[in-house]
Amino acid sequence: MNHRTYLALAIPLIISTITTPLLGIVDMAVVGQLPNPAYIGGVAVGTIIFNTMYWLFGFLRVSTSGFAAQAQGANDERQQALALIRPLFIAFIIGISFLILQLPILNLALAFIRPSSDVFEFASDYFSIRIWGAPFSLMNYVVMGWLIGRARIKLTLTLQIFMNVINIILTVLFVNVFLWGVSGVAAATLLAEIIAFALSLFIIIKLLPKSFSFPSKSEIMDPVPFKKMVVMNRDLMIRTFCLLVVFNLFTAKGAMYGTETLAANAILIQIHYLMAYAFDGLANASSIYVGKAIGSNNKVLYNKTLSLSCQWAFFAAVLITGIFYLCKGLIIPIFTQKQTVIELIDTYEGWIILFPISASFGLVLYGVFTGATEAKPIRNSMIYALIVFLLVLYISIPTLQNHGLWLAFILFSVGRSIFLAMYIPSLNRKLFN
Repeated sequence: MNHRTYLALAIPLIISTITTPLLGIVDMAVVGQLPNPAYIGGVAVGTIIFNTMYWLFGFLRVSTSGFAAQAQGANDERQQALALIRPLFIAFIIGISFLILQLPILNLALAFIRPSSDVFEFASDYFSIRIWGAPFSLMNYVVMGWLIGRARIKLTLTLQIFMNVINIILTVLFVNVFLWGVSGVAAATLLAEIIAFALSLFIIIKLLPKSFSFPSKSEIMDPVPFKKMVVMNRDLMIRTFCLLVVFNLFTAKGAMYGTETLAANAILIQIHYLMAYAFDGLANASSIYVGKAIGSNNKVLYNKTLSLSCQWAFFAAVLITGIFYLCKGLIIPIFTQKQTVIELIDTYEGWIILFPISASFGLVLYGVFTGATEAKPIRNSMIYALIVFLLVLYISIPTLQNHGLWLAFILFSVGRSIFLAMYIPSLNRKLFN
């Protein structure tokens, strides 16, 4: 493997993964053109609630990708099918649970964030509609992870683009034509998620071999692989919980400085998501190659993947920073035309410029560890980074206010990179020594 073959896999994955935050970005951009900044705040708070719910179970995609890649490397079709069926069942159960518990979830989230009364109302409307897509959204996570793990990149890209095109069309239709406001934004996202899952099922049926027979309950619940999946998912869930603490505290603290600051922070965070998901494409490429290396016991492939992962983490950080710096004057107006919000974004945008280099290695090395299905180092490094965030937040907020909030976030990102990189030597020894 060389730079060319790594990028041949990574670039389509970057395009695929970068479409994921477009669901939130399209929502934000459409309501950002409406006159009241509370629309942006309402969608931002609603999006945070769903990010909290879905990210907490984001392990469904990540672990599915790792196990599918290893089964692919071992050329085991039965294990490839089980790598899909096991997490798909779990995703369905979790999604139904969200539907049953939707009112307590909404009340608890809004009590924690404590938005202003107009933002509160819009966030409630957004949540009460989009929540019905929970089972479909989580099962889409599993399907995406499975396709990525099997290196079916064109299919993954097709699904992502299809879902986002549907979302864009419906959002513009519901908000600008039907004038449904925030409710239209939520309805568009809900329908996009449902339609995407229907297409996913069709793709899965086509990919399964003709001789495929559905596994028995005992095969699905085989204690050895099932325990390994549960342990990995537990550690990834703790990792995601740490992330959610950071982003929820970030939103809650930002809301203290008023609706317009909340809106400015929300737009910058959406830009951060675009950057982070670009790195996630590299991480997915690393995860696939590491999974194949382990499945086929290929140490040379593993070492080359690790080397290329680090190199492209740096190159991508420089490239992403440069693109944002040169194009920020074109990017920001996409989200809002309100001058007071734009002025606040100008005040805080320097922190986003620091994000790519501070987070790049942590985000890309994350793929190396998930491909190896070794989640304990990911969990531990995230706990340490969260401690850094909380300490800096406590010290800096009283004097630096919203700048202190961004300082804590950037140092958290630096911590993610440093603490995870420290586990690379022990991972090397465990896998091939």
